[in-house]
Amino acid sequence: MQFNIKPTILALLIATIASTAQADITIGVSLPLTGPASGLGIPTKNGIALWPETIGGEKVKLIVLDDASDTTQSSKNARRLITDDKVDVIVGSTATPASVALAEVASELKTPQISTSPVEVAPGKGIWTFRVAQSTPLMAHAVADHMKKTGVKTYAYLGYSDAYGETWFKAITAAANKNGLQSVATERFNRPDTSVTAQTLKLLAAKPDAILIGASGSGAAMPHKALIERGYKGKIYQTHGAASRDLIRLGGKDVEGAFVVAGLAILPELLPDNHPSKQLATDFTNRYEKQYGEGSRNQFAAHGYDAYLLLNRVIPLALKKAKPGTPEFRTALKDAMESEIDIPITQGVLHYTANDHFGLEEKARVMLTIQGGNWKAVGP
Repeated sequence: MQFNIKPTILALLIATIASTAQADITIGVSLPLTGPASGLGIPTKNGIALWPETIGGEKVKLIVLDDASDTTQSSKNARRLITDDKVDVIVGSTATPASVALAEVASELKTPQISTSPVEVAPGKGIWTFRVAQSTPLMAHAVADHMKKTGVKTYAYLGYSDAYGETWFKAITAAANKNGLQSVATERFNRPDTSVTAQTLKLLAAKPDAILIGASGSGAAMPHKALIERGYKGKIYQTHGAASRDLIRLGGKDVEGAFVVAGLAILPELLPDNHPSKQLATDFTNRYEKQYGEGSRNQFAAHGYDAYLLLNRVIPLALKKAKPGTPEFRTALKDAMESEIDIPITQGVLHYTANDHFGLEEKARVMLTIQGGNWKAVGP
């Protein structure tokens, strides 16, 4: 027996079948793969390379763009990813200024952003932005607390003259005031700078007990070396933006004894077996070092992988409400991130709310020092 199905009916059947299938989940990634912040973006991309091909049972399509460590390019990337590529979510940037640019477009076009930097944005501009990096105030309080406990009375700050440097300046000022520490000098430098001679001389003249360097990636090593080469003998602290092998590789013997506040994925071996991040962080560092070499683990690669762990939790929830590629799905992703509690990632446990898009609490940090060219924990 033969059936004669009219073309119009056949087209309707095909359309009906197609409408019941889920579309690919499209994820846009914008990172500093070139330029001054490439030391942050490349390992983040390497962490993303360890993602599986599916999330929530659906195929994932990744579109990776280079923001070239530039805010203008970052903004262009965001508009292309959202308007042309129709992404469901944006991951990035690991450079804080570039992440600010992404956040502004994400807010305008109502698309979730998972920032891999501790970005601070203007009021009302961060509604669609969620961070997997520890907040700067969270880490600054650890630095100030360690300073106080080790006898520091006065400190100075040497940081980037951009959003990252400004955020850290504000955070350490507040944390230091709370701990009774006195600021005696503040200096800034630009990411592309190759020398901080003038700034270093001014800091040394102020004779602080400790100096905090507000820089990231390979850019954190240069000012550190400059201070040591000019005879500074006090304590030197680095932010979580410097928690990578670049600091050790480029700083050499000059960064021995430095204090670096960092996330849990740098030394998951320290975590108790019942910690929610223990197995995740251990598995990630093992996979990462198998792929990229022993000792290659770093803060930024972990942030890239943590974006997957977050999406793996919320995408199945969003799929129950809407299909990928639609405004409804993007809203469902945002709602799921704000409503889900206790989402373990390699760096701690996330608990976002409608009013808190940082999510990590104070246990998601560790104070490290550099000893013998490697990381060593110095406090809980």
